[in-house]
Amino acid sequence: MAHLISPSILTADFGQLNQVVEMIDNSQADWVHIDVMDGVFVPNISFGFHIIKSIKKKTSKPLDVHLMIIQPERYFSQFRDAGADLLCFHYEASQHVHRSIQAIRELGMKAAVAINPHTPVELLGDILHDLDMVLIMTVNPGYGGQAFIKHSYSKIKRLKEMIREKNLSTLIEVDGGVDFNNAPLLIQAGTDVLVAGNTIFSASDPEEAILRLKTA
Repeated sequence: MAHLISPSILTADFGQLNQVVEMIDNSQADWVHIDVMDGVFVPNISFGFHIIKSIKKKTSKPLDVHLMIIQPERYFSQFRDAGADLLCFHYEASQHVHRSIQAIRELGMKAAVAINPHTPVELLGDILHDLDMVLIMTVNPGYGGQAFIKHSYSKIKRLKEMIREKNLSTLIEVDGGVDFNNAPLLIQAGTDVLVAGNTIFSASDPEEAILRLKTA
């Protein structure tokens, strides 16, 4: 399978949100990545349900919604109603990870779990077969523009081994510090989905930047 690109609109110009979503929709991107932050689990606050609903109306691409919030299970049905196609919550933020995965699937969405840089991939062994995707954070969550953590390559490789050993089709997504230099190395390590924000939206031609990442 060719790797997927999920542009993160967190670093886009919110004053031009319609144009940003239109650009993504016309580009070679596969998904739209939406970071939801509560100011508690991470030191930042971002999108709510109304913005996600607005984005859903403007794009034909699946919405890849990444929850960086405590007790995420309180809001699963509302994110489904807002338009999330794939819903990702943090392993570190849920007391009942398996139950949360099942709840997302019962609501008709694809289920993903994210892990922070300090969390070992081995902790996912007993739930890997229930997941559509694992998101490996390659920076500490909360802000765009951080430096990529190089130890992440070994985490990606180890997770890929675990997926292959279990004969699963679980995708690996990477979020944080993805650029034109490390994208080929991330794909080589086993990444299936690249999330990129600054690399796309600081480019003079964001659509061309998406194409470059898509062909990395």
